[in-house]
Amino acid sequence: MQIEHIAIWVSDLEVARDFYIKYFQMQPNNKYENRQKQFTSYFMKHAKGARLELMHHPDLGMSDAENKRVGFAHIAFSTGSKELVDSLTNQLRNDGYIIQGEPRMTGDGYYESIVLDPDGNWIEITE
Repeated sequence: MQIEHIAIWVSDLEVARDFYIKYFQMQPNNKYENRQKQFTSYFMKHAKGARLELMHHPDLGMSDAENKRVGFAHIAFSTGSKELVDSLTNQLRNDGYIIQGEPRMTGDGYYESIVLDPDGNWIEITE
């Protein structure tokens, strides 16, 4: 058995889609739209097989800034090296995204940083 995909609610579907394309090389499918339910989504696929569903509804609330709530905690993307963790973290910082956690070696042996996506979701960037 394997995880088929992970889904997250986003406040702006197109902004979220562009973020995951630009920084994490994810490719979207065609936009899904259910006008009756006011629901739209994109399935984003990475070349290595992982899929992320970005979902939007106009009545969504915003996420907890402290990231302390039941449910989604974070997504981790592996870059393959410490240098790429540093490089991508700096690119995101320069593009105006919030760096929640600077690149560091964690107690469980990961070299990682944490950036907030456009909706404040935690994204771990690991080696």
